[in-house]
Amino acid sequence: MTSKKKLLLIDDDAAIIALLVTKLSKYYEIASTTEPGRAVAMARSQLPDAILCDIDMPKMSGGDVAAALAEDEATAGIPLIYLTALVSPEEAKDLDGQVGGRPGVSKRAPLSELVSRIDEAIRR
Repeated sequence: MTSKKKLLLIDDDAAIIALLVTKLSKYYEIASTTEPGRAVAMARSQLPDAILCDIDMPKMSGGDVAAALAEDEATAGIPLIYLTALVSPEEAKDLDGQVGGRPGVSKRAPLSELVSRIDEAIRR
């Protein structure tokens, strides 16, 4: 039996985190935070296989989180997928799954699409 891949969830909305943990814990070992400022420290300590990060957050945006992770040698190679309510699932497909130059997925995407995007990022 293979062990589950590790996923770090970053979203300022605790309800979104709770929903994602419920949906994704069947597939992944989950660590999460509602404080984007803790993302680099958590990524360093957890060494997740992928990070799912909201874009639109107060104080520190998903872009800021992505930049901070890229600047840290220990976390620079961890794939990051943007999670956003800014685009619909259809718009994300129209953008070839790219949001802000990174892999992205709509918060309203079906679970199968979310898992597929995460698995694809981990395989790269």
